[in-house]
Amino acid sequence: MKITGCSFAQAPEILAIINDAIINTTALYDYKPRTMEQMKAWFEAKKAGGYPVLGAFEEDGTLAGFASYGAFRAWPAYKYSIEHSVYIQKDKRGRGLGKMLLRALIETAKQQNYHMMIGGIDSTNLASIKLHHRLGFAHCASIKQAGYKFGRWLDLEFYQLILPTPETPAED
Repeated sequence: MKITGCSFAQAPEILAIINDAIINTTALYDYKPRTMEQMKAWFEAKKAGGYPVLGAFEEDGTLAGFASYGAFRAWPAYKYSIEHSVYIQKDKRGRGLGKMLLRALIETAKQQNYHMMIGGIDSTNLASIKLHHRLGFAHCASIKQAGYKFGRWLDLEFYQLILPTPETPAED
């Protein structure tokens, strides 16, 4: 398995992974599958913000999963905080790909001088919660009944990791 950056060439594979999560899981609090137009805008926003899109690639070049991050909140004082996501193809889960991708995201965040990574995880997604604990993330907040999907209220849990970067934060 190789972890490397994704380009728009992987948009169809990423779209398939995201849409499977939307349709079949509570990993995304969304109802409708996304379109290729939305993927194009997503990639453009990642590029404009300098945010990575990392992929876990099989030896044959197939995308098995991806991870990315973006701004946590839009105000200037949050500039050292990012919110991340990790998604794995349903038939590739349980092989350690999420761990590989999240580790790579953490290293990239350090290189880009971020200080705090946060992930919003549905309270029933025990595999993701376990992964975040293993990599040093701590539970920091719960929002009860934050979403409604599949005929039930969903609780959203937040897990954060404090990074040792940047060495010299500034308020500019």
